[in-house]
Amino acid sequence: MPAHTANLFSIATGSSEPIYRQLVEQVRRLSASGQLRPGDEMPSVREIAQALALNPMTVSKAYSLLEMEGVLARRRGLGMVVAESASTQPADRADLLRPTLERAAVEARQLELDPETVLSLFATILKETK
Repeated sequence: MPAHTANLFSIATGSSEPIYRQLVEQVRRLSASGQLRPGDEMPSVREIAQALALNPMTVSKAYSLLEMEGVLARRRGLGMVVAESASTQPADRADLLRPTLERAAVEARQLELDPETVLSLFATILKETK
């Protein structure tokens, strides 16, 4: 994977979710969606840290967790690559969406929106094209 792929990642600095967890979730999603394929080379810790203005230890922590989960693998001379065993099953992809939907559900309840309104809005958003 070319170094410019560091721009696939985006960090929400105001989020309550730690930055390393944001990186982990984004790599999981990119892998599950096929945007990152087994064997793809990941940008180096230094490249991501520089591109996103992060502490390299934060990126290293995210990579280590992804390696322990089997999403990434360390290859001598290549750095980190997407693991051959990285799962892309549809059920796994749905599981990756769950935390985002849980946060949206909390916000909907805080705004006292009824489920029908929320589901209708979500259906509209899904149909929209960018």
